[in-house]
Amino acid sequence: MNRGIQRVSRVVLAPDSFKGTASAADAAAALAAGWRSVRPADELVVRPMADGGEGTLDAFASAVPGATRMPITVRGPVSAPVSTHWLLLPDGTGVVELAATSGITLLDPLEPLDAHSAGFGEAIAAALDHGVDRLLLALGGSASSDGGAGALVALGARLLDEAGRPVPLGNRGLASLASVDLSGLRPLPAGGALILGDVTNPLLGPLGAAAVFGPQKGADAATVELLEANLAGFARLTADAAAGSGDRLAESPGAGAAGGAGFGLLLWGAEMGGGAALIASTVGLDEAIAGADLVITGEGRFDGQSEAGKAPTVVAGLARGAGVPTALVAGAITAEPRGFAASVALAGLAGGGAAAMAEPLRWLEAAGVELARSRG
Repeated sequence: MNRGIQRVSRVVLAPDSFKGTASAADAAAALAAGWRSVRPADELVVRPMADGGEGTLDAFASAVPGATRMPITVRGPVSAPVSTHWLLLPDGTGVVELAATSGITLLDPLEPLDAHSAGFGEAIAAALDHGVDRLLLALGGSASSDGGAGALVALGARLLDEAGRPVPLGNRGLASLASVDLSGLRPLPAGGALILGDVTNPLLGPLGAAAVFGPQKGADAATVELLEANLAGFARLTADAAAGSGDRLAESPGAGAAGGAGFGLLLWGAEMGGGAALIASTVGLDEAIAGADLVITGEGRFDGQSEAGKAPTVVAGLARGAGVPTALVAGAITAEPRGFAASVALAGLAGGGAAAMAEPLRWLEAAGVELARSRG
């Protein structure tokens, strides 16, 4: 661990979730408990973060006064009912998180060909039914590679086979797709819809949804090829349905996010935005950092992708702009944590990655202790 933290009296805790092991809110609470055990007089400001994936709803709920959880039941990744919620903000904005409706953590075993995003679309529809003025659509943590087809169907699109019958949900169903009708799609709310995503991948190709993210969803090499072919067919058919824009949108940065759900949302008319940066702005992270002595951020794994708009890098950038040092806590650190005053890997504290994942809150609290003791 690096040193260089001195005379800390006001600390901002802004970690992302530790995917699959601890929510951002729980991670922040554990870090705070560890810090307080060493320095009980310090002021701690908790601002759980997210980048558009798992934990986005919790980040908004904890940081935006008056945010209301709106319970719903939707079709999960393979259509089993999932009890979840979307979030209504006081200004009339609805926040819908794909990970909470169609996420990979909701599915065991994984079903790369048959998982779908219909539940995400149903949650969006519920927010529209409520009358939201604007939508923030958090992408990330998807179980499916359906190009957002399931979500589009839930919003009124018709995806038909040669006989004019609806194709089955999921990427496998796209193999029998013969026509796409987007004329029945529900209109966007008056204030539009903004996609919160943390990746810039296109829909297709070596950097696309199937090639990069398919293996994470349980796809072997042969399945990745099938996922790619079906997504390509979907994009080709939507080019006709969307006045030629399908092919262009497939190449857009972020179209490959969440198994191509970014592509489906772009077809609907949503706009692409930066996940972590926009969430940081919405939860008032810059105001919280002003006047702080230290910011602590983190995520489950800090690696080569972390510098591409992931929450810890965004948080560190805001802190650097305010002249405040930042400490990084991660389950594992496999890339040089440039720009951080200190860094702690839970795997190092626990004696291994498996031990850290088995008791993440214990080791997050231990990381808080170690950072507090390193103040100099």
